[in-house]
Amino acid sequence: MVENIHHVAIICSDYPKSRAFYTEVLGLSIIAENYRESRDSYKLDLALPNGGQIELFSFPNPPKRSSQPEAQGLRHLAFLTASVEEAVKALNAFGVDVEPIRVDEFTGKKFTFFQDPDGLPLELYEK
Repeated sequence: MVENIHHVAIICSDYPKSRAFYTEVLGLSIIAENYRESRDSYKLDLALPNGGQIELFSFPNPPKRSSQPEAQGLRHLAFLTASVEEAVKALNAFGVDVEPIRVDEFTGKKFTFFQDPDGLPLELYEK
């Protein structure tokens, strides 16, 4: 019934800042960028290397979301990476704060967390 994740939709508070973060810092390529005048809203489709996508939206005055990591709902968005250490170095070069690298007690794989400009928790998980 379900084969893969097609996209993840994110609503940001500062479109230019988030656009730069996802394209310049994370290096995602732009599939399409549209401004919807009737909604005063941008929709930016970004390509993930595996064929998935991130849809980045802007809306006027979006309500704040609870940032509690253990709150009900989506906990975080995880990106697969060949090397957590190299990815952390790249993020640090852009001034992005990253938590200390940890090891998954069940898989033995390295992982760490960081945040997008709106505080959305993002994870790097090693192949």
